[in-house]
Amino acid sequence: MSPSFAPLKNDTFLRACMRQATDYTPIWLMRQAGRYLPEYCATRSQAGSFMGLATNVNFATEVTLQPLARYPLDAAILFSDILTVPDAMGLGLSFAQGEGPRFANPVRDEAAVGQLHVPDMNKLRYVFDAVTSIRKALSGQVPLIGFSGSPWTLACYMVEGAGSDDYRLVKSMLYSRPDLMHRILQTNADSVAAYLNAQIDAGAQAVMIFDSWGGVLADGAFQQFSLAYTSQVLARLTRKGVDDQVVPRIVFTKGGGMWLQEMGQLDCEVLGLDWTMNLGKARALVGQHKALQGNLDPNILFASPDQIEAQVRRVLDSFGPPHQDLHATGPTHIFNLGHGISQYTPPDHVSCLVSAVHSYSRALRRVA
Repeated sequence: MSPSFAPLKNDTFLRACMRQATDYTPIWLMRQAGRYLPEYCATRSQAGSFMGLATNVNFATEVTLQPLARYPLDAAILFSDILTVPDAMGLGLSFAQGEGPRFANPVRDEAAVGQLHVPDMNKLRYVFDAVTSIRKALSGQVPLIGFSGSPWTLACYMVEGAGSDDYRLVKSMLYSRPDLMHRILQTNADSVAAYLNAQIDAGAQAVMIFDSWGGVLADGAFQQFSLAYTSQVLARLTRKGVDDQVVPRIVFTKGGGMWLQEMGQLDCEVLGLDWTMNLGKARALVGQHKALQGNLDPNILFASPDQIEAQVRRVLDSFGPPHQDLHATGPTHIFNLGHGISQYTPPDHVSCLVSAVHSYSRALRRVA
């Protein structure tokens, strides 16, 4: 039986995803629940480890809601990690203090690829329970976004065994044994589709695919090894959530600006952009059938409040006139950073950012 939830009070983010006119430009932040917040650090310390935090439903709920207690953000995003899926495949995920993720059993040869299979989704029950718990705790305040890594981005970690500077191992497999890479990517696509659908069934109101490492691929390889598998996932996602509302699909490829025209053909509602792209040019390349999300450089948040406000205005102006026709869909924008927020960001500067986005985007609608 599907869970039932309180009615949504602020649907600005979802309306923008569906290219409907909004009173202002909605904002949420990648990694908005994270180490820049002292309350997050306190909860993580209580949990004992990152995975202790992510796998505990109460802790995951608490940290997801922490930024919303501080800032009038327009969406919550599930607190989890993109590597939960390969962990459930048996690769042995761990996070050492001060280091990134590591896999005890990386996938580097034919035998290891042969052992890969779509994980039993019950192994990821802690994620789906967290989605339902967060949705209930939000009590309709704002929508909840679920997410996963893209098939290619997951494959990078699975083959390298950790983050990488040069992607030597995964690219060596891609070029020397493309058959093995395609087998990994197919398993990942099947897994990600099942994983996101289970999040939707648990109460997620939008879902996002993070293709964080798509931009490291050569032209041609991106289309074959990343875009094609992201497209597979999108085609298999449940279109309506537990409350019978359409669930928008967001795709973010870091470093993907050169392929925006092709990404504009993806069967999704929103394309996320990193800070290297001009939003107006992106809007012209993508066309009128996608909302755009982004794309402030996260390091701007280390500048003065005046500079933050100036850069917010620059991003909002670069998108162009806001869509205001209540009777038709049109070009819409969801404000975000061009990548995840830095752990060293002053929390007060995030207040300045959110306030500047809301106030300036309202002013743009008054003069348009």
